[in-house]
Amino acid sequence: MTENDKGLKPTRISELVVLAAVAAVATWILIRVFYGSMPPIPVYAGASLYFVAVAEAVFAFVIRSRVKNRQVGDGLRQLHPITAARALALAKASALVGSATVGVWVGVLVYLIPQRSVLQAAASDTPGAWVGLGAAIALVAAALWLEHCCKTPEDTPDEPAH
Repeated sequence: MTENDKGLKPTRISELVVLAAVAAVATWILIRVFYGSMPPIPVYAGASLYFVAVAEAVFAFVIRSRVKNRQVGDGLRQLHPITAARALALAKASALVGSATVGVWVGVLVYLIPQRSVLQAAASDTPGAWVGLGAAIALVAAALWLEHCCKTPEDTPDEPAH
């Protein structure tokens, strides 16, 4: 079961952008109010999302290969349709989480960058925010790639439908 089988619509980039923008504004407001009472942002704060992004990208290539070679089914070396549906659900959820996280890190950076010359803490926190932003962008990209790879291929006229 893939995206086309149930009529699910692909994730819209515009929805992800709106989610990121709302998260950025909300985070910027919260950071302005509470920055003085927050703990420091370590450089590796958002780095865990890189591991998730890599795992999803690898999974996407496996699924893409199986779908392209029409190895979808319940056989031993085939991609089970339930696995494809779960991968699609993971991709859609990861795109949303990644987009919200992009917004959070953008909101943090919008506050920190102008404050770096005034606050030593802001200068120290900025590298961690950049790492987190990069990881969140990587997660969104991997999630969208995984979602794309879960699509069923279009039947060509010379091939019978399965």
